[in-house]
Amino acid sequence: MSDNNELGAFLAGFVIGGLVGAATALILAPQSGEETRTQLLSQSVALRDAGEASVRHYRELAESYTHDFLDRAEEVSEQVQEQARIVLDTGKESAAKVSEQAASYVEQVEELAEDALGTDEKL
Repeated sequence: MSDNNELGAFLAGFVIGGLVGAATALILAPQSGEETRTQLLSQSVALRDAGEASVRHYRELAESYTHDFLDRAEEVSEQVQEQARIVLDTGKESAAKVSEQAASYVEQVEELAEDALGTDEKL
């Protein structure tokens, strides 16, 4: 991206330098006012067309980068969602196992308590 910024700055400087040079040459050149105005008009039309072409190019480039960014963001989002599903499923499985173990321990404790109460009553 930095290369595009440097290229854009170079092109802008090149165009501005060209404008200044052309304007200086036209003003200092020994010709009639009508010829000078005609040359200025044709130069301005050419520069306007070049500017419009640059704007179109950079707009298309920005749209391309935006499209690529959105596609990549969607891919990353889908990957994160899949990873979250895996983690949640694993967590649910672990929670179910812990719940089963806790229920088993509760049953064992209840059985031990019943056994303990049953032997006390016999004494």
